[in-house]
Amino acid sequence: MLAQRILSRRLPQVALRSTVPRASFSQVRALKDAEKDDPLQNGGYQNPPRMKRAFRDPYGDWWDKQERRNFGEPVHEENEILGVFSPEQYTHVTARKGLLQLGGFVATFLGFCGVVSYFYPDKPSAPRTFPDGLEKELGGPNALPARKPGQDSW
Repeated sequence: MLAQRILSRRLPQVALRSTVPRASFSQVRALKDAEKDDPLQNGGYQNPPRMKRAFRDPYGDWWDKQERRNFGEPVHEENEILGVFSPEQYTHVTARKGLLQLGGFVATFLGFCGVVSYFYPDKPSAPRTFPDGLEKELGGPNALPARKPGQDSW
């Protein structure tokens, strides 16, 4: 009887909970609206163009000659990647030229291997023959026979 009273009092509360909208849905909607206003999510900070400072003119009149920056110049969000002392970008050979050189090397190497395998002798030019096939010297009548005189195949 006590359980029925508790259950009858809790049912209306449980039903009300399921009909009330959750606060997280409204927060998600507000976050999506904020992303539309600021797609980079940097608080309206003026982001300069992405250019590595190592490629700037080294003889220019810079306020900070080591980092090649002027006083008051806005810093890019990825400053640690675009700085002078970040890892160098390899600009000496383009990707197309590098693939062409790699393909030329592979073709030359495989061609050389083919020429060597074509002209490489795989057996002596005049195979030696032995009287009675060296049966006695190689272990007697049950031993593997060596080549006898007159045999043409190995």
